[in-house]
Amino acid sequence: MHPIDLLSGLRQTASWRVVAVALWLTVSVVLGLAAGWLTRRLLARVAARTSNQWDDAVVARMGGPLSVGWALLCGHLLLPWLELAPDATASARRAVGVALLTSLFWALLRAIDVVGQVITTSSWASHRLASRSFVSLGGKALKISVVVVSAVAILSQLGYPVGSILAGLGIGGLALALAAQKTVENVFGAFSIAVDEPFRQGDFIKVEDVMGTVEAIGLRSTRIRTLDRTLVAIPNGKLAEMRAETFAARDRLRLACTVALVRQTSADQMRAVLAGIERALRDHPKVWPDGITVRFKELGSFSLDVEVMAWFATTDWPEFQLIRQEMLLGFLEVIQRAGTALAYPTRTVHVAGDARTPAA
Repeated sequence: MHPIDLLSGLRQTASWRVVAVALWLTVSVVLGLAAGWLTRRLLARVAARTSNQWDDAVVARMGGPLSVGWALLCGHLLLPWLELAPDATASARRAVGVALLTSLFWALLRAIDVVGQVITTSSWASHRLASRSFVSLGGKALKISVVVVSAVAILSQLGYPVGSILAGLGIGGLALALAAQKTVENVFGAFSIAVDEPFRQGDFIKVEDVMGTVEAIGLRSTRIRTLDRTLVAIPNGKLAEMRAETFAARDRLRLACTVALVRQTSADQMRAVLAGIERALRDHPKVWPDGITVRFKELGSFSLDVEVMAWFATTDWPEFQLIRQEMLLGFLEVIQRAGTALAYPTRTVHVAGDARTPAA
C-alpha cells in the first residue's frame, strides 16, 4: 500500500484522532513555553534599560500569562491540521477564544498586583501610612471588577445572552447600593481621608468636642483615644464633613500668657519687667525671634496686666513644656529683681458707720 493511502486511512480511524489531538496539545504547549520564555527575555532586556522598577516587576509577573497565551495562539494556528468536523472545529475555536480571554484577564490581574505594590512602596505611600490599607482595598475592588467583566465576556463568547445578565447585575447592584448606603458612605469617607490626609494615624487632633490621638483609621470609622483614655469611634462619612484640627501639623508651639503685677508697681518697675521678660525670651535659643510680644496690656481691676507671647522652635510637646517652665521661672526672677510682685485677686470693702443721733 502506498504511504499516502496509509496516512489517509489512519486519519479516518478514531485512534488517529486521539493521537492527533494529543500531538496538537503537546506541540502547542512546547511552542508556547518556548515563545513565552523568549518573549519574557526580550522584554526583560528592554525593561532593564529603563530607570523605572515597575516595568521589571510587570515582566517578572507576566511569565505564566505569556506562555499560556502563546500556547493558545499556536493551538489556534495548528487547529486546521486536525481536520475536524465543522461543528467540532467551531467548538474548538470557541474554547481557544475563551482560554485566550482568560489568560488576558489573568495578565490584567497580575498587573494590578504590580501597580499596587509599586504604589505601596513609593515615596508617596511612605509619607501616607494610612493610605496603604486603602491601596490594598482599591486593588481588591479593581480585581473584583475585572473578574466580573471577564465572566461577562466569557459568557458572551460562549453564546449566552449578556444583555439580561447585565440587566440583572444592574438591578442587583442598585439594591445592594441602597441597602448598604451608610457603609458605602463610610468607605468613600475613608478614601477621602486617605487621599486628602487631614490627619494621620498617631496625630493629636481635635474634632469638634473630641480631643485625642488618632489610634486607627478603618474602613467604617476612625478611632480616637482621648486624654481620659477612652476610645471614641467616629464614622468616616461624618468625619469627612466635620471640622478637624490637627495639632501634629504645627511647625512651632506658642507660649501665650498674662503676667499680672500688683497695682503698686511703679512705671520704672513696669519698664524693668517689660525689658527683662523680652530679654529672657530673646536669649533663649529655642525662641522664634520674629514673634516675640511683651506689652503692657491694661489696668485691670486688681492688677497691671502684661501680655506675653512667643513661639518656640519645636514641635515636641514635652520639650515645649520644659522650655515653658524655664521661661516662667525666668519671668519670676525678672519680677523679683524689679522689686515688684505678682498680683492676686483682691477686693476692698468700705463699710459706712451707722449715723448716731446726737444726745439731747
